[in-house]
Amino acid sequence: MDVSADKPCANCAALERRIAALEAQLAQLQKNSTNSSKPPSSDLVKPPRPSSGAAGKRKRGGQPGHPRHERPPFAPEDIDERIDYTLRVCPACGGHTTPLDLAPRIVQQVEVVAAPTTVSEHRGQACYCGRCQKTHYAEIPAAVRQAGLIGPRLTALVAFLKGGCHCSFTTIRKFLRDVVGITISRGQLRNVCAKVSDSLDVVYDRLLAAARAQAVLNVDETGHKEYAQRLWTWCFRAATFTLFKIDPSRSSHVLVDVLGEEFRGVLGCDYFSAYRKYMADGNVLVQFCLAHLLRDVRFLVEHPHTRNQAYGRRLLAALRELFAVIHRRDELSVKRFAVELQNAGDELLAQAVYRVPSTREAQNLAERFRRHGESYLRFITTPGVEPTNNLAEQAIRFVVIDRLVTQGSRSQAGRRWLERIWSVMATCSQQGRSAFEFLVQSVQAHFQGGPTPFLLTDTS
Repeated sequence: MDVSADKPCANCAALERRIAALEAQLAQLQKNSTNSSKPPSSDLVKPPRPSSGAAGKRKRGGQPGHPRHERPPFAPEDIDERIDYTLRVCPACGGHTTPLDLAPRIVQQVEVVAAPTTVSEHRGQACYCGRCQKTHYAEIPAAVRQAGLIGPRLTALVAFLKGGCHCSFTTIRKFLRDVVGITISRGQLRNVCAKVSDSLDVVYDRLLAAARAQAVLNVDETGHKEYAQRLWTWCFRAATFTLFKIDPSRSSHVLVDVLGEEFRGVLGCDYFSAYRKYMADGNVLVQFCLAHLLRDVRFLVEHPHTRNQAYGRRLLAALRELFAVIHRRDELSVKRFAVELQNAGDELLAQAVYRVPSTREAQNLAERFRRHGESYLRFITTPGVEPTNNLAEQAIRFVVIDRLVTQGSRSQAGRRWLERIWSVMATCSQQGRSAFEFLVQSVQAHFQGGPTPFLLTDTS
């Protein structure tokens, strides 16, 4: 039997397999933040932004048609001092002037006082008892002894600078020394933050309990190191609060610890395996992020294999149409918006599972839609669910910046502090309230042994 005719076919098959392997390797090397879940910092060369031409380049500053934003003036009750200036003679001709009943020109000015702190000395006087022949000292209030050198408001200020302004202990020490006029060691500043962390224990536990009861909750996580140990900061963002948890694990066990085994809300997340396992184990409803899906589709569009490119372009067109409907929400009636959104979602599913190329990359994405297509489009039928996980990613960005500037924590107590202060800062920002004033209330309640202030008024 002559097998020489089979050799070219075998060689062609081997070459095709090698070409496919090289194309897959090239596609992996071309991954960046625009076509995968890789962070922008991993891009060796930033992908060029599409140019709109010289004529379309915007000028700096406010854009035409945008409303002008100006700071509102201080209310009359907020003004501590008024200084009036009058003209006795005309600045032009030197003639006599007469005051007019017109509104004056006003410049409001804020200034820092020279000594922004007060120093109180609490003295327990000695008294002698002739009956028992002993000397006794008057009791200094427990709240004063609990606070020690640093009073409640200054304690809250240190916590705000450390947890909200990304300041190191060295920076806070310089600020207090040069601006406030008080010298405090770094060790004392660390103790101050530990007291604030203790004051937030009940607040943090309430956030944990509230997270389990949410109808919609977005989740994301980011990795970092503590010495040689790998840790993960998890972010749970609801409509009115945000909760952070630091854990050595990136597995679904963290979701079980925080949300329980039977979470009954909708979880907004990316396609990471921990979320899929939690979804399967607890029969949890999930909204997978369409923004992450868009990056995976762009990866196919930019893939060296032409069949992947064609499949990716079809999916990209369907995704763009879906987002176009979302952006027209305010222009459409409620009924019309629901119909168009459902049609765009159905078209995306159809493009994803039909006429799929036989390439590994295309088949993997199509299988994802076959198994979890409903979880990509749950926002269509469930009110209050966002199609992307941007809310959690925005909240976790603050954590990444804080860790980059301050180098994060170095101990279990440090992790506990970060979990609590990050949660308070993010939640107060969501609610439009002063994080500093809440810290003051929390610290005062802790020192006085009073009830912990509520960070949440509605946990439904």
